[in-house]
Amino acid sequence: MLRCMKSQQIVSALALAAAFGFAPAFGWSQEAVKDAGQSVKQGTTKAAHATADGTKKAASATADGTVKAARATADGTKRAAGATADGTKKAADATADGSVKVAHATADGTKKVAGATADGTVKATKATADGTKKAWNKTKSTTSGAFHEAKEGAEK
Repeated sequence: MLRCMKSQQIVSALALAAAFGFAPAFGWSQEAVKDAGQSVKQGTTKAAHATADGTKKAASATADGTVKAARATADGTKRAAGATADGTKKAADATADGSVKVAHATADGTKKVAGATADGTVKATKATADGTKKAWNKTKSTTSGAFHEAKEGAEK
């Protein structure tokens, strides 16, 4: 038993010596693990900050793009409305000018037709007068001739 005890003491002493001998190595490894944990924590923090910054930049860019798009839409709408108003005014002016031209052409045409009607009426009146005069002269000549013949016949 003594022998067993002594060998147990030796094993225990060796284990204790090994523990003391490697204790600084375990301490260093704890420091290394601690440093690695700290490094992971710092990397995670940096990644989180970078993600937050990226998100802020993306949100800001989206907001700026939305504002620019809204302004461009408003400007485009104003330009389209202005162009529509200008087009409508031009069409109205063209219609008014066309109406004036049509009115003048109608007035000129009416004057020409009235003038032609008056000229035709004058010509017809003269022709009727000339025809009536010729018929009267013919009637007169025939009546005069018949009268002379009747007178001559009565005298005979």
